This record gives sequence, structure tokens and C-alpha cells, in this order.
Amino acid sequence: MSINRMSNNSRTILDVTHSEAGAVIPPGACDCHVHIFGPFDRYPLAADRVFMPGVASTDDLLALHAALGVDRVVVVQASPQGTDNRCMTDALRTLNDAGHAARGVAVLAPDISRAELRALHDAGVRGARVNLQSYGQQDPQVARDALARTAAQVADLGWHVQIYSNLSVISAMARTLASCPVPVVIDHFALASAMLGPRQPGLDILLQAIADGNIYVKLSAPYRLTTWEDGRPPSAAHDIGRAFIDTRLDRMLWGTDWPHTGGWPGKPRLVDSSEPLHPIDDGLQLGAFCGWVNEREKQAVLVDNPARLYQFE
Repeated sequence: MSINRMSNNSRTILDVTHSEAGAVIPPGACDCHVHIFGPFDRYPLAADRVFMPGVASTDDLLALHAALGVDRVVVVQASPQGTDNRCMTDALRTLNDAGHAARGVAVLAPDISRAELRALHDAGVRGARVNLQSYGQQDPQVARDALARTAAQVADLGWHVQIYSNLSVISAMARTLASCPVPVVIDHFALASAMLGPRQPGLDILLQAIADGNIYVKLSAPYRLTTWEDGRPPSAAHDIGRAFIDTRLDRMLWGTDWPHTGGWPGKPRLVDSSEPLHPIDDGLQLGAFCGWVNEREKQAVLVDNPARLYQFE
């Protein structure tokens, strides 16, 4: 299948061929991690952004999900968007109006009002994101403080807190995550290394905390667990994925991480012009995941777990 996109605002032209997933996708399957960007004249990016993405529209996303057979989606506020969640909430409205069930994860300002939080909830937001990795923040105490502050903001709404950091930071605060008063969602396999496998330092600590039941893990963006030198195959994340699945099947989620932002080897990050998006084969990603699981596990990760966490009807 081929997804073609040309965005005048982005200076980015992306033509990606997506493989067939090679497996039957159950009805109600959810892509739990995507971003929507632009148009930037309507939704300007944050002044303190660390990179500038290309435009990625709801039409682009709907075309991708139609090709993959995905029925539901979670739109996540990305770091370049700061705490202005309008692009994300408008995307939720557009997607839901198109019959594509959508929920959102916001980034919250410290002084956000209760009325603003309620408006986000009514728009379909069900979580708040703490992004440390994009800013290079490696201090576990900073992570604990941000988690506590965000959990206090959303506890009475029935939301979760989503955290983007690496395994070193996450394992250092694993017990804090397990005892958090709201559910915690960890992005992208906790950025564990596919090369180091299940025995790498810190993973055993995280798995013990996941077993307690308060922590969800997104089995998303497996290419982020690999290197440019090995071609970034999603199949390389199999052993890490199985370690998470075998620990708590009912706390696993799946996502593409579309439209695949990120730096390029040997090139500086761009903040004033759009970085090219990475030509990741999302059919190959989905097919790799389906090869790791049996039908019962596939139903749980793609349908049942996200339906419960994100409150899909």
C-alpha cells in the first residue's frame, strides 16, 4: 500500500510505501500514539521548541489507518507544540466527526485552570504527558516531581499520566510509578535497547513494577530501540516486547508513533524549518507486532486495553 503526502506548509514531501500487516486486525484496534502537526499559521509551535516537524494532517492519518485497518486513535501532544493543545483537540473533533474514534493526551501548563482541564476532558482528552526525553532531562528527581505535579492536576478527572523518558530514568523511579495515585503510561518500550535485550540493566526493576498493575507500556516505535547502522528493523524489538507482554498483558498498548519525527544522523536539529519526517513502514511495524502475539494477546493489546484506559465506548 502507498501513502503519499505533500504538504505545502512543511517543506516536506513524503512518499512512503506501507507493507501489508500480514495479519487479521480485530475490529476496534487502536493506534495509541500519533501526532498531528499544522498548519502552522493556525497552530503555531512553541517558541522554545527543540525541533520543527513537518505538517501531518488528519487526512494523512485517516488514509494511513484505512490502509492498516485501524479504527481508533490516540493523538498525543508533542514537544514542539508546548502547552497549546488546540491542534490536538481540533484533531480529535475532526477525527470523531469522520467516524474515527479518537482520544487525546495533553501537555499541561503548571497554572492551568480547572475550567480549562474540564474543557480538555470534554474534548476527549484522557491523559497528560510528561516529556523529559525530548529536552534531554535525565534527573530522576525532576521526573518524580513532574509526575507528582501532573498526577495531582488530573487525578479527579480519571486521567492517566504518560511519561516519555529512557530506561535509566524510568527504572530509577519505578517504585514511584507503581505507587502513583493515577495510572502511568510509559512511551516507546521505555526506550530499552533492542541490542541489549531483556537482561539489560534496569529492565528487571521496571518489569517488577509493571507487575503491580499501575503501569502501562506503549509497544510503539520499535525503531527507536535500534540504531541507524542495523537498519532499524521493528522485528529487533521482539524480545523486549515479549518481556513486557509476559509480565502484564493487560497493561500493554500498541502505537505507530506516526508521523515519525526525530533527528537524523550527523545533522543538527532544525527549529526554524521543518525537519524531514522518517519514512517508517507502519505496515511492517504492525506486522512485526502481530508476529509476536497470539490472537488473545492481539485482542488485548490492540482493542481491550486501550478501550479501558482511554474510555472508548
